Amino acid sequence: MTVKYKEPAPIVDHLNPLDSMMERFSEAAEILGLDESTYNSLKSPEKTVAVSLPVTMDNGKIEVFEGYRVVHSSKLGPSKGGIRYAPSVNLDEVKALAAWMTWKCAVVGIPYGGAKGGIKCNPREMSVGELERLTRSYTVAMSDIFGPEKDIPAPDMGTNPQIMAWIMDEYSKLKGVASPAVVTGKPLVLGGSLGRVEATGRGVMVSARTAMGKLKINPAKSTVAVQGFGNVGSISAKLMALQGCKIVAISDISGAYYNVKGIDIDEAIAYLKNYSDTLEGYKGAEKITNEELLTLNADVLIPAALEDQITEKNASKIQAKLIVEGANGPTASNADKILNEKGIIVVPDILANAGGVSVSYFEWVQNRLGYFWTEERVNRRADRIMKQAFETVYAASLKYDVSMRIAAYIVAIDKVASTRQLRGTY
Repeated sequence: MTVKYKEPAPIVDHLNPLDSMMERFSEAAEILGLDESTYNSLKSPEKTVAVSLPVTMDNGKIEVFEGYRVVHSSKLGPSKGGIRYAPSVNLDEVKALAAWMTWKCAVVGIPYGGAKGGIKCNPREMSVGELERLTRSYTVAMSDIFGPEKDIPAPDMGTNPQIMAWIMDEYSKLKGVASPAVVTGKPLVLGGSLGRVEATGRGVMVSARTAMGKLKINPAKSTVAVQGFGNVGSISAKLMALQGCKIVAISDISGAYYNVKGIDIDEAIAYLKNYSDTLEGYKGAEKITNEELLTLNADVLIPAALEDQITEKNASKIQAKLIVEGANGPTASNADKILNEKGIIVVPDILANAGGVSVSYFEWVQNRLGYFWTEERVNRRADRIMKQAFETVYAASLKYDVSMRIAAYIVAIDKVASTRQLRGTY
């Protein structure tokens, strides 16, 4: 067994994602007329935990890894958010991602707060045994933070269902009781949900289709470029193709691949699965740079890689009519004004990629019920959540005459702030 780690495309510009999040938060808070005490309460995480994780490596040496868990908010319910294994993990990134989870859960109307975790490591260079020991060490360190009623992790970049299985197992041993609901994104045999693997990509597709309807873009006559070809990017591309769209470009860490006649997405996915961990050597398209992919003349651009891919340095070159953010924070705040002035509609990350947390919620519900749904039922309910959330945000964008991004923040902040007021403080 191997634990695959597909690193997305490189970052275009190194910015602080926490700064980007706070700029949007502040703009939306001002429009809402949020009072100072509520503003200060919502901008700061409730809990920040940093741990050192000594792990015995296969060579017998002990390495110490940095681990984090940030609980941004539990106002709406237990906090929810993935765990990221990557060399770039840092506390500001985790804080930003935790806040985005708060807003994301609020936007789609599920009873969760926001959290995020991360370990600074390179899973590509670690054995399965090393990853298991690291994961179990992290679980022990966070055993008082995690809990089905408190804080519920999930997979993120560099982690997968196997790592969630180790967390569930270690947590269950520590508590002396089987606790499948402590994590989501688990293997099906351990209580995972049908439809969870495809959920984020499916939500991106539903968001894109709904936005295309508003913009009168015919899917059968449209072109799509997808940056990042991991779980979210590949599934988004596949589902968009099934809607009749022509996928003209895809990318991963090895570069970008462009075919004006359209790329066979099933063939590209099979190439990854059968021949390589990257798209290097893929013959179904011409190789271009990741920067060129972002600025292609395509109707729809789906950035599904890392943060800060679209910045003030390249935003003016974007030609897409519609951007649907599959990744968290792919557009830096300094690019927002440029995109708005160009008339480009952006379906923001806290809306577009919320299909994953929606189905994670379904998994948690099923674990607590001890009763599991069919994939068709999961997909139907997730699609309904995504469509309703889109219409709510779209209506807010018209009401306040703001972009879809700021409208999404307005919807989310208003919900969390109202809940805070009702629950009270001391």
